[in-house]
Amino acid sequence: MLEIEQTPLKDCFLLKPSVFRDHRGTFLESFSQRRFEQVTGLEMEFVQDNQSSSKKGVLRGLHFQKGKYAQSKLVRTVVGKVLDVVVDLRPESPTFKKSFKAVLSDQNHHQLFVPAGFAHGFLTMSEISVFAYKCDQYYHQEADAGVYYNDPVFKIDWEFPEDELILSEKDAHLPTFEELGL
Repeated sequence: MLEIEQTPLKDCFLLKPSVFRDHRGTFLESFSQRRFEQVTGLEMEFVQDNQSSSKKGVLRGLHFQKGKYAQSKLVRTVVGKVLDVVVDLRPESPTFKKSFKAVLSDQNHHQLFVPAGFAHGFLTMSEISVFAYKCDQYYHQEADAGVYYNDPVFKIDWEFPEDELILSEKDAHLPTFEELGL
């Protein structure tokens, strides 16, 4: 069984699969297209799977693809624990500029559905994380975009000492929300 909850952000859902545990380990159904469509009313066809690994303190984001290449994503942590953060960047949305965060881990098996038009990022909170996500659009380098992770407009508490964050050169120099001009 897959429990799907609406987050405070429009069209963004937290997925909580039932996990069956016994002396051998665990089993879970990580995704059901039919259940997802029944609960959310959204039809989704995922075309690309991505995976990354990160050490503790790595912050990736806030990333998105713009224009006709905007991606919806279903994200989860396969190994470890991350603080996953999304920001609604859709000017027409009632939750425009609002953020939401959730802990995704190999213990809770939660996933987050990130709709197209959202910026997404995560912070590794365990010694290592393996992060996987499904996308409904192929990656297009010319549509690659992002916004600075700590922009005060979004009021995100990353729950980690800022002087210990590990950022890529690209992420450290992403534009502010104001510079995006949305």
